[in-house]
Amino acid sequence: MLNSKQRAYLRKMANTMNPIFHVGKNGVEDEMIKQLDDVLEVRELIKIKILKNSFLDAKEAASIICEETGCETVQFIGHTVVLYRESKNKPEIELP
Repeated sequence: MLNSKQRAYLRKMANTMNPIFHVGKNGVEDEMIKQLDDVLEVRELIKIKILKNSFLDAKEAASIICEETGCETVQFIGHTVVLYRESKNKPEIELP
């Protein structure tokens, strides 16, 4: 569970990032969950864009992804979601 200081620190880090995944009309599929799990292990902090043609809104997509991958939601900005999960093998981000 992230506290407010940690969320602020992660939001600051994610500010300059570009979204690396897009959720479209097919929603969140099993293959996408596997890829997100792998990317979260390497990067720890990612940004996802929910496209306008998606049947899911940002909160629904984030809750599905977080439930499946064990990550935490850092921030919602419109159709963009920032997610964080500490790496099991090589944690790089040191939270305050």
